[in-house]
Amino acid sequence: MIQENSQIPIVKQCQLLDLHRSTYYYEPIGESEKNIDLMRRIDELYTDNPSWGSRKMRDRLRLEGHIVNRKRIQRLMRIMAIEAIYPKKDTSKPKAKAGVHPYLLRGFDISHSNLVWCADITYIRLKHGFVYLFAIMDWYSRKILSWELSTTMDRQFCISTLERALRIYGTPAIFNTDQGSQFTSPAFTDVLEEEKILISMDGKGRASDNIMIERFWRTLKYEEVYLKDYKDVNECRKELDLFIQKYNSFRPHSTQAGQVPDTIYYGGLTSLLMDGQVKIQKKVS
Repeated sequence: MIQENSQIPIVKQCQLLDLHRSTYYYEPIGESEKNIDLMRRIDELYTDNPSWGSRKMRDRLRLEGHIVNRKRIQRLMRIMAIEAIYPKKDTSKPKAKAGVHPYLLRGFDISHSNLVWCADITYIRLKHGFVYLFAIMDWYSRKILSWELSTTMDRQFCISTLERALRIYGTPAIFNTDQGSQFTSPAFTDVLEEEKILISMDGKGRASDNIMIERFWRTLKYEEVYLKDYKDVNECRKELDLFIQKYNSFRPHSTQAGQVPDTIYYGGLTSLLMDGQVKIQKKVS
């Protein structure tokens, strides 16, 4: 843990712990209790109904007795970094946006670990505020490779999380995200390009393009976040760490024949290594 009276500067302690400084200097977000309550409910509704936009969200909240208008809901959804997921119209060809890359996974056979990683940001509620969680997952095994909390939506905590994953687990062939500004920024994409990693990004409004990380968010919120009432960011970090460790090494995954992500991940690496050795032997012979 960070010690304020230590001879080691706070900045250095944060670096040693891979902790973003904004997380250490956390103070409650300046939203009213009413807005915090609305955001908690919006998060629950969106988790169950990701196709709901601000209009439907407003109508549902009004039915529940909240006096809200659409502009208020739009602002809160922007703060929460969520938007309705539904097929967008393709009536014209839009101009290419800087930093946006095509989606590479359509019809792609993800057959082993470290072939495709995916990542996303989600809203995590606290008792009197909220933080953002960024996580990186190995698509094949569903293992969470690296994650971090931040009080702001800046790109730096995403970059430090990515660099940690690369340092510990090596490099994937493809890295998939949505088209958020954190992921299209040169500071983020440069890290991937320097490692010769192909960049893939979800199509606008396509719910299935990053489905694995979206399923993890749902699991995390129903099995952990909605059952707790974290008093501050430190308690949130501690509890999420315990849950993610359990998710990786203890919780059976129904789509992986009841195996846990750690077993699938390291088994997938072993299989890949054996395949590589066979190919090398064939070439030599």
